[in-house]
Amino acid sequence: MNPLCKIFSVLEIVVARQETGATYSDIIKDSNLPRSSVHRILKDLSDIEYLNFDPATKRYYGSLRLAALGAEVITNFQLRDHIHPFLLGLHQETQHTANLGILDGMQGVFADKVESRDFGVKLFSEIGKTFPLYCTGMGKIFMAFSPPDTFTELLKKPLKALTDKTITDPLHLRKDLAVVKDQGYAVDNEEITRGIICVAGPVFDFNLELIGAISIAFPASLNHDRGIEPEIAAIKRYAALISQSLSGSQTAAFKEP
Repeated sequence: MNPLCKIFSVLEIVVARQETGATYSDIIKDSNLPRSSVHRILKDLSDIEYLNFDPATKRYYGSLRLAALGAEVITNFQLRDHIHPFLLGLHQETQHTANLGILDGMQGVFADKVESRDFGVKLFSEIGKTFPLYCTGMGKIFMAFSPPDTFTELLKKPLKALTDKTITDPLHLRKDLAVVKDQGYAVDNEEITRGIICVAGPVFDFNLELIGAISIAFPASLNHDRGIEPEIAAIKRYAALISQSLSGSQTAAFKEP
């Protein structure tokens, strides 16, 4: 592994543990790098303020300087600029928080968001924040519309239950993803946040390749009160409109509901 790859490997490990911080031992274990290399990289990244070290807990964290780099990329991402007017329309029609997500390796990233002011529940969908794939609407879209073996390694690992409705059985999840691909949309039924349902749809480019996903999030009580068919119809329609705007054609997955 060349020196640059080693540096980014350490950065990715630290950022993946941002919520709790990464210890020196964590980084050595996850990177399989020599202790001397990890020590030097951590010192250098801390010296130039891309990592912060907490002496009390002996844990490393990504710094705001590092976060600023990612925020700048997201801010100037052209796909976001193109899709933002559609997100506004989706939000105005449904009055729900509308999101755009992109895939980054084995996780999703919120690329844009139009938030509902009257939502009443704090959503953890800040632009630039990552989200898991197996228990989110947009994550299921990425898994369902990617090549079958793309996430084989992810499904080999234990799937952590984030609520009592999280799907943690790989076989059950695969069946769920087959349904997602067939119907052209995904539903997160309180699987990552209790009390919140998310409906998501795929966005394809002119080569009919998946390049993103859009979603709307809303209180689960709506499903009990009147059902979520209007939300499903809206997400399918806007996913179709965005994909048409990028490709100039409409596939079977985007037929009007």
